[in-house]
Amino acid sequence: MIQEPGADNGLYRRLILLALPIMAANLLQTLYNLADTFFLGRLGKEAVSAPSIAFNMIFFLVVFGTGFSSAGTTLISQAKGRGDDQKVDFYVGQTFSILLLVSTMIMITGLLLTDTLLDLLQVPSGLTYDYTRIYMQIIFIGMPWMFISFAFRAVMQGVGDSMTPLYIHLATVVLNVLLDILLIFGFGPIPPMGVAGAAVATVISRIAASAAGIWILATGKRSVHLSWASVRPDMRAWRLITSIGLPSSLGQGVSALGFTVLQGVVNTFGPAVIAAFGIGGRIIALFNMPGQGISQATAILVGQHLGTRNHEDAVRTVRYAMWTIGVFIITGMSLTFFYGNLFVRFFVDDPEVIIYGASLFRIVSVSVVFFALFTVLVGAFQGGGDTKPIMVLQILRLWGIRVPAAIVLSTTLQMGPNGIWWAMFLSNLIVAVIIYILYRTGRWKYKLDPDTI
Repeated sequence: MIQEPGADNGLYRRLILLALPIMAANLLQTLYNLADTFFLGRLGKEAVSAPSIAFNMIFFLVVFGTGFSSAGTTLISQAKGRGDDQKVDFYVGQTFSILLLVSTMIMITGLLLTDTLLDLLQVPSGLTYDYTRIYMQIIFIGMPWMFISFAFRAVMQGVGDSMTPLYIHLATVVLNVLLDILLIFGFGPIPPMGVAGAAVATVISRIAASAAGIWILATGKRSVHLSWASVRPDMRAWRLITSIGLPSSLGQGVSALGFTVLQGVVNTFGPAVIAAFGIGGRIIALFNMPGQGISQATAILVGQHLGTRNHEDAVRTVRYAMWTIGVFIITGMSLTFFYGNLFVRFFVDDPEVIIYGASLFRIVSVSVVFFALFTVLVGAFQGGGDTKPIMVLQILRLWGIRVPAAIVLSTTLQMGPNGIWWAMFLSNLIVAVIIYILYRTGRWKYKLDPDTI
């Protein structure tokens, strides 16, 4: 299924040069999330559980930003591939305007429905509930700034510049960690804010990242220009962005809602399982980070190649990407399979959490290899603008397989938390097989007509 890169080293080099900064940015974000977990872990398992619980619901809403920004990347990369700079600038502005509208709607909805969402999540009453509530509300307030940073990253990656977003991300992650220490634990006249401090630090850092991105684009310092004229809504462009971004967003959103329901199942087993599930998810995300970077680089290069109808190089890009991610993920998951207990102990030295976390890694690690390949193939479909199959598979993964299997295995068959871990294994494996079959049909290469973009 995966072939080693051959003679076309130039294409492989472009893939790696695009992917490495994206991977580095994802790594920085994941390391920050781990640092966030580490700092809050010093306050106890209730505090460290709050971001884990909030993450799934926030992700359910944030995916609309990632989906629409990915649509912007697809259109910008295809226009860039044709050398149409005017159209590139046009889609830059349209991506910003539609994301600003969507983020404002999500901010208002999130603030109004925080308590309802927590009840749906079956969050235990007491400190865990209180911490999660304040964390979510602060993050919702900063939602527009998060979406602006999504738009900036989508624009720069669409034109093949993945270094500039990395520089900004590096600066803001450092800022975020420093603010975490300052606001969570307090210093001098600044009182300790605990979980709320972690959320405030995140929002401040996103404001800084967004301001830097807008300045770069408004001044045209990276050969891409954001102007008031291009931001003015164009209904045809919005429909095109929506036709690509909405299926991806719905797929991610509905599956994220599945993660939320799954979190509810996890929550019924108590704080130790909640903590193990949250820590395990963050560590797996760390090792799956190369897959995300390679997938995004694949989408960019596939978009540029399809923009010039170069189907052969588009396919070659995907093949190289799959070979590369196979090496990364097998190495990482081997470590978690054999030493999962050590990873968990680093964050929370609680015997019960360590036992549950080690069990999670022993069961789930192998399936993450298949999911990494799924992630790379998603990049091929995204680059071609063929996002409906992605939507279907993302929904199937959570609602068709993982959630019902988790409920049946953990509760009906009384397997406990191990039932949840096995449900994760099955869902990862099945969707990876299906997307590879769909990829082999080649339909993703012909979804968009470059002449109509």
